Amino acid sequence: MTAVLSIKNKDGTILAEENILSFSFRKDIYTPYTSLSAKVRTSHTSFDNAAEVLLALDNTLIHHGLIDKLKVEKAGGEYFLSVTSRGFTSLLCQNQIEPGLKMNISFNMLMDNFYTLPYVTHENNADDSSYIYVRSNTSMWDAASNLSYKLLGTYPYIRDTNTVMISAFPAPEIFDHTNTKLLTYGTELACSHIASDYHMADINGNYGTFDLTDSDAAALKIVRHKYFDLDMRFLYDPQQALIFRDKYDFRGHKKVFCSYSGFLGEDLYDVVSFGNITAQRIGSVTVKGSSKGVFTEVGVFIDKFPH
Repeated sequence: MTAVLSIKNKDGTILAEENILSFSFRKDIYTPYTSLSAKVRTSHTSFDNAAEVLLALDNTLIHHGLIDKLKVEKAGGEYFLSVTSRGFTSLLCQNQIEPGLKMNISFNMLMDNFYTLPYVTHENNADDSSYIYVRSNTSMWDAASNLSYKLLGTYPYIRDTNTVMISAFPAPEIFDHTNTKLLTYGTELACSHIASDYHMADINGNYGTFDLTDSDAAALKIVRHKYFDLDMRFLYDPQQALIFRDKYDFRGHKKVFCSYSGFLGEDLYDVVSFGNITAQRIGSVTVKGSSKGVFTEVGVFIDKFPH
């Protein structure tokens, strides 16, 4: 398998690096960007004009992002480059929208009418039957999450390198690892986000009208109460403010995963089968590479959002 790390300079020139010592790539349905860290042995002595990072595996681009940190150093007469990067959709978390009520707004309008973000594309959804209430310090990703839930009951995710999706990908690739020689197969539980009780004030600031108790949290012996003001985003159905928080806090509660040698091109919301998992949507993809080879882990999430 051929892995190529490319650094794109401000002027558009590209420095391609094939002597990759190690890399780690990750994406999952609850993180609004792909992540990459890599170290390479390089013939270049300077990356002062670096602006973008790309990673391709067998000519398939899986990461295209901004530079978080880049370091080049000389050791033992050779130059080494270390870089960390997040996909361009991370900018959705770093741009805020003017607070207020936005009536009859579609997902297309939200993604197209505020800022132009480099390389960021999105699913086509022109349904403008809903609204969003933008609170102070609300990011574009928060607004997209709210609108996605209102329109489809879903949470947005990143497909390909920088495409924002709010519905299940309509033409998924099918991956069957049932007869694959797996390196690992297992489950992982995440409970630190989970709350047991939610309490929301009414229009007068009084509590007691809008409450939700999560029986699944109680079964886990978790006692965590959350109080918050009336959520203007859910005035159409105030109880949904509690239900949304409960689903979000339960995100990724259980992951069933497997890993194998190589990389077949899995992406989020493709369909996978392995072990006791039969034809379920992929929720996470992790690819790591080193002198030992390239290894892929795919995971399926079992939580309260539809997958």
